[in-house]
Amino acid sequence: MDAKKKEKEELDVKVGNIVSFDDLIGKVEKINDNSVIVDLTINDHFDEHEMFEKTVVNHKRYKIIDDSTD
Repeated sequence: MDAKKKEKEELDVKVGNIVSFDDLIGKVEKINDNSVIVDLTINDHFDEHEMFEKTVVNHKRYKIIDDSTD
């Protein structure tokens, strides 16, 4: 097994988890080798801020705050 596959398997993050980063929260939609794609529309004041609906976050930059996958 190569190192990338092993690292990816050892990640605790799963699709549907809620993560926090840079004073924002997001719902994980896709897991990549070095990052996750998160949906930002779950933030309370999403409509008041000019931001994209989704963003990419490096694995080193987020913290899992809700590990339910509903």
